[in-house]
Amino acid sequence: MILANSKKNRVGQKVLPDLESKSPKERVAWAIETYSDELVLTTSFGAQSAAFLHLATQQKKDLPIVFIDTGYHFPETLTFAQELTEKLHLNLKTFSPRLAPTELEQKHGKLWELGPQGLEQFHEIIRVEPLRRAMQELQPALWLAGLRRATSDSRKELSVLSESEHRIKMLPILDWSDQDVGRYLREHSLPYHPLWSKGYVSIGDRITTKRLDEVSDPSELRHFGWKRECGIHEKV
Repeated sequence: MILANSKKNRVGQKVLPDLESKSPKERVAWAIETYSDELVLTTSFGAQSAAFLHLATQQKKDLPIVFIDTGYHFPETLTFAQELTEKLHLNLKTFSPRLAPTELEQKHGKLWELGPQGLEQFHEIIRVEPLRRAMQELQPALWLAGLRRATSDSRKELSVLSESEHRIKMLPILDWSDQDVGRYLREHSLPYHPLWSKGYVSIGDRITTKRLDEVSDPSELRHFGWKRECGIHEKV
């Protein structure tokens, strides 16, 4: 049983186990068994998102899937989101910023052109605030996210399971390599994001995403190389 190697820390009356040695499937199974209807999974419908979405929803069909429609996604991302929602029968919960792109730019200008601080404010408006609102509405006890250590140095020290005063956070595929993800996609006949074949290997908003051939360093693929994270995993 997964709880055999439990740590002493608790959230409510539930013991947080050591899941580092477990498989992604076992980790998700523990989350479902322990928290049942108090779960949400977040997705950006990025390059390889189909793998994690499939892994999780194969075990819980009605798992709430939170997607932040920032208003700045590539059209291909929205098409991909619709296709995966239909293919995997996702229980999709879409949240949007309070300001549409035209309203945001009329009020604040093109924040992403104002350096790192402007970009941080941009992300606060289009991503962080809508996700906070989603969490307040859905009130999950456990948040499933698809971060992986292999995608950046800043993620190498993350743990599969962590907690805050608000909720527990689980990263079931944290230790998967790109090869692991690719293998899972092939085994289950799942698609990559349509922009993957055009050189977009890390896909965010159309404003801040570059193709691999447009940068000299992979750290510049997103957010102009100023930072790796958009803020949701640091502030929510």
